[in-house]
Amino acid sequence: MTLINIFSYFVPISKTLGLTYTYMDFINWKNTYIEQLTGIVQKKFVQEIRIIKHLYVNGSMTSGDICQHLKISAPKSFSVINELISLNLIEKQGLGQSNGGRKPDLYGLKDNLFFVLAIEMGTYKTKMSIFTNNNTSVSGPHLYTLNLLNNDIKTVDQLYDLANKLITSSGINPVKLAGIGISMPGLVNSKKGSNYTYLDFGEPSLKEILEKKFKRPVFIENDAKAIALAEQKFGLAKGKRDVLVIYLDWGIGLGLILNGKLFRGTSGFAGEFGHIPIVENGELCHCGKQGCLETVASGAAMSKLVKEGLTSGKSLNVDIEDLDKIDPKLIVDAAISGNQFAINTLSEIGMNLGKGIAVLIQLFNPELIILGGRISEAKQYITIPIQQSLNTYCMKHLHDQTSIVVSETGQSAGIMGAVAIVMENLFENIIKSGSK
Repeated sequence: MTLINIFSYFVPISKTLGLTYTYMDFINWKNTYIEQLTGIVQKKFVQEIRIIKHLYVNGSMTSGDICQHLKISAPKSFSVINELISLNLIEKQGLGQSNGGRKPDLYGLKDNLFFVLAIEMGTYKTKMSIFTNNNTSVSGPHLYTLNLLNNDIKTVDQLYDLANKLITSSGINPVKLAGIGISMPGLVNSKKGSNYTYLDFGEPSLKEILEKKFKRPVFIENDAKAIALAEQKFGLAKGKRDVLVIYLDWGIGLGLILNGKLFRGTSGFAGEFGHIPIVENGELCHCGKQGCLETVASGAAMSKLVKEGLTSGKSLNVDIEDLDKIDPKLIVDAAISGNQFAINTLSEIGMNLGKGIAVLIQLFNPELIILGGRISEAKQYITIPIQQSLNTYCMKHLHDQTSIVVSETGQSAGIMGAVAIVMENLFENIIKSGSK
């Protein structure tokens, strides 16, 4: 029995029961019973899913490209492609480059084949957006006041309610929702789906709680790592092998792309760059240690310096009624407008940050460092002091080989990171199950 026969059999049964199923449900059904499929059908199904995933991650490709990347023969590639076309899943999308002779056909996923819910949870706010399988937003991003300060199960319930309302108002067929990606700060173990800093309720994990509510796969990742994935799939790290992505906001995050892959470490906690002790007997950090880099080089440290300066008579040339409303954006905007106090403060933050980056360069020898987050929007006001610091603290032959650039993804980095989480993980369980 071919895959088309199985799918054709599956759909009429569901209609008889008064249900409406799409191919995504068929995939979920086959994932449940994949080990009961015969070897040939199982192998062909996994090849089918591998092609769907490959086109989802990389966009439209020629049959030859698919053969090369997935290491399958040309006849096998054409056979599976034709079956996917018959299932109305992929289509021809123009012509590729020719090396002489006829230009090859490009194949890509049909638009609106499935959808992804992307959630960026922050300490103070939450963003959500729904994307098609071709990474076009169909709803959002929408900003909510939901935050991680109220660290209890009610936050999870509120998150689900907001997401459910967004799914309903978007007009998409909820059956086509393939997965949910969540980017959030804290110590995140993406394999277990747990965040040991926020919304940690022991067992079941946060991932399991949300999957029970959504009845769809949920993937959770640390915000800095998610942003690194976004840079790799959509931004300046695309096609690069060794890249460090530093996220500069209230805190300092680090995502490491080493040898072309996101590096997570044994427990998923690699990249806690902001909590490297850098000041002897320094200020107490919220992590419990003294003198962490975050105490002298983060948005929180920058805001503290500005508050102290304002109380001693300095000015940002803007009306500030409440010192607690001072945030990194306000300071960066003041620097860009030419305020010398803000520029000097950014310079101090940049020099301290450069000292930490010097350590990273000498450890990892990256080809590229990408700066993202609110503070990176200061551009030369932060990059120049970082370079000055590198001249002092880093070996010349190393930092001369490393380019430092400001991210081009801007404020969409976090939400695109949530999309990238799904891109990396969707269908992986099926592929692994069928490869055993």
